[in-house]
Amino acid sequence: MRRKLVIFWGLGMGLLGLLVGGLLKDHFQATSSAEAVEYARPVQPVGLFGGTASPTGLPSFAELADKVSPSVVNISTTKKVQRQATPRGFRGPGPQDPFDDFFDRFFQGPGPGPSERPQRSLGSGFIFGADGHIITNNHVIEGADEIQVQLTDKRKFDAEIIGTDPKTDLAVIKIKAKELPAVVLGDSNQLHVGDWVMAVGNPFGLDHTVTAGIVSAKGRVIGAGPYDDFIQTDASINPGNSGGPLFNLKGEVVGVNSAIVAAAQGIGFAIPINMAKELVPQLVKSGKVTRAWLGVGIQELTPELAESFGLKEPKGALVGNVFPNSPADKAGLKAGDIVTEFDGNKILDSHALPNLVAHLPVGKESIMKVLRDGKEKELKVKLGEMEEGEKQAAESTSTTSGELGLAVRDLTPEEMREVGVKEGVLVMGVEGGSSADFGGIQRGDILLSLNNVKIVKSSDFERESKKIKKGQIVRLHIKRDDTTIFLAFSK
Repeated sequence: MRRKLVIFWGLGMGLLGLLVGGLLKDHFQATSSAEAVEYARPVQPVGLFGGTASPTGLPSFAELADKVSPSVVNISTTKKVQRQATPRGFRGPGPQDPFDDFFDRFFQGPGPGPSERPQRSLGSGFIFGADGHIITNNHVIEGADEIQVQLTDKRKFDAEIIGTDPKTDLAVIKIKAKELPAVVLGDSNQLHVGDWVMAVGNPFGLDHTVTAGIVSAKGRVIGAGPYDDFIQTDASINPGNSGGPLFNLKGEVVGVNSAIVAAAQGIGFAIPINMAKELVPQLVKSGKVTRAWLGVGIQELTPELAESFGLKEPKGALVGNVFPNSPADKAGLKAGDIVTEFDGNKILDSHALPNLVAHLPVGKESIMKVLRDGKEKELKVKLGEMEEGEKQAAESTSTTSGELGLAVRDLTPEEMREVGVKEGVLVMGVEGGSSADFGGIQRGDILLSLNNVKIVKSSDFERESKKIKKGQIVRLHIKRDDTTIFLAFSK
């Protein structure tokens, strides 16, 4: 009897379990089905120009690329450069090419003299005026004998240079065409770190290549010039992208792609379009940019220097030198002064002062506050014109050698620290067609020695250059960029 009860109880509990399990199963299936409907709803993220984004939720740049690409142009340049032919029969170290003699005989021309050869390069630009005005980089068209612009429809036009500004690496060129698709210039001040941007250009000659990324940083100083204020982006920028536009998601140009870090990936730099908008009207009107000039050499105020001057924080611009007869000199500014305020604007670092002065009109009278021996002083200064000021400063400090065709000047202690030399003179100019020009000397080179004699000051250069006789070999040891090299030529 007990056994029958146990069996009956077990069967009852089993039936009850099946009944409860069925109910729970129906409940969870209903819940799962409801949730599936809720989460499987197709998401339609907003893309560019009100369109939809990609299935991943990231913006699609397809519509933007279609809209703006016709405004981006391919710029190819050609310039003639002098090349000294290698004397026939001469061979350098290393394995020899069996075809060298063939090329020597049939392509180098008669004799070992210099020859001209075309040097070609590619860059980008963008149309900002329907009448054919194009913005690009100065280094894209600098020194070019011929400039050709190609549009997206493959039409080609010869271009003329309208204006250049080497200090910011901006240039304006023009083609004879009408009713061209022009870009919309945006506001780079409204750009934020993390914003999406798109670059269009001709990397390695591959025309109208589109790359995208984000703004990595703003206000970058990379040593490209005195007015560095770059937008850093990880949108791929390569040789050939120079001069091309950087767009925001609205399809507005916010930057001019200008520089890369050769040894890095995902680091490119663009000139803020607001800077270009200030300068381009001057380039179109007069072909150059006229800036105000203070006449000082500024250096960074490091924490150590700030402490030595008795400052709690390294804020301000330290005056390293004052050019004679400059506006700063006439105002009473001295080396060792720390400029803390100029024309009502706080000067927080050495980069701020040159940028501020450059944006002010020539002839403007401004008040600057400086710290001198721990005390604040106010000085009144009337700004001069930079072009005339630089010429005046160069003439007052440079030595010219008519024998070699070089103009040099002494380096300031700050400049020596910056370039990493303890002595030498700066090449300010090279006379075209001179022996130095033919020998490959460039403006900006630092001359360390002449015919094995150390050149410490410009007077050393003047003395040694006068000793060289016509036809004598001249050997120069120079520093260029991050390396030192020897150059030799005949006077």
